[in-house]
Amino acid sequence: MANLPEMTKHRGFPGGLPGTGTQFTIRRANPKGVTPLKAIPRKARPGTKEHRVDAAFLHALWFYFGDQPFERGNLDAARLCLLFGREVMPADKDFDPLSYESLLVINEKVARQNFPESFDEIFEV
Repeated sequence: MANLPEMTKHRGFPGGLPGTGTQFTIRRANPKGVTPLKAIPRKARPGTKEHRVDAAFLHALWFYFGDQPFERGNLDAARLCLLFGREVMPADKDFDPLSYESLLVINEKVARQNFPESFDEIFEV
């Protein structure tokens, strides 16, 4: 196997949402290259399964990282892209969307507006 890029693994971060087949983390770096982070339009409406998955992922981000910048690391790019540019933002002006080491931060104001349930102490699945 080719040398894969370094990637921080966020130990203790939930791997996914049980019972949905949705993953929140990846096991290893992508051998074809890092998937770029970009804002993807979110089609999920409040009350749908897709909205619940996004809310659960944001809940996990908030209770793992809080309001502090965090490294992209092994967080799933597809999940991040659905929040990117709104609830999750680049933490600095030198952001590289193709780096596992890029720093991100939760835009708390927007996140609380769009996903208030993600900030509850307990998230019911």
